[in-house]
Amino acid sequence: MDPLIETLAASDPAQMMRSGRWIYAAVSGGHVLGIALLVGAIASLDLRLIGLWPTVPVPDLARVLVPVAAIGLTLAIVTGVLLFLAGPADYLQMRLFLLKLTLIACGTGHAVWFHSTNSFARPGVALWRVGLPSLLIWLAVLICGRMLAFVD
Repeated sequence: MDPLIETLAASDPAQMMRSGRWIYAAVSGGHVLGIALLVGAIASLDLRLIGLWPTVPVPDLARVLVPVAAIGLTLAIVTGVLLFLAGPADYLQMRLFLLKLTLIACGTGHAVWFHSTNSFARPGVALWRVGLPSLLIWLAVLICGRMLAFVD
């Protein structure tokens, strides 16, 4: 095993995650909460970008939902790292896990790029071209994450 993986697997948080059933369950519950906040906020905003609810101003919706998505992402990452520590060697051997991480990076990068261009405030921008890929990326992240429980 790689020395870094061995170090991670032997760390106190990793041992706590493997030996504490209730701790693992609580962290897992926190992960689900983070995902719900993240995907719920992103899906709502993406659906608006695609064209649903045309009377709701995109900047107003974004002002409410972007902080919720950021909190959800932060919670999902922190708890996800703890869950990863329970079996780092096993997770790193799963192609599906690596795909999930790649998709999270793509989804996060896509959101950061979009927000950095201030496109919410520019009229005439084809927002569906931003919303549709984002929605598909985050749905793929959800599917990959859920399927991890069923593959080796």
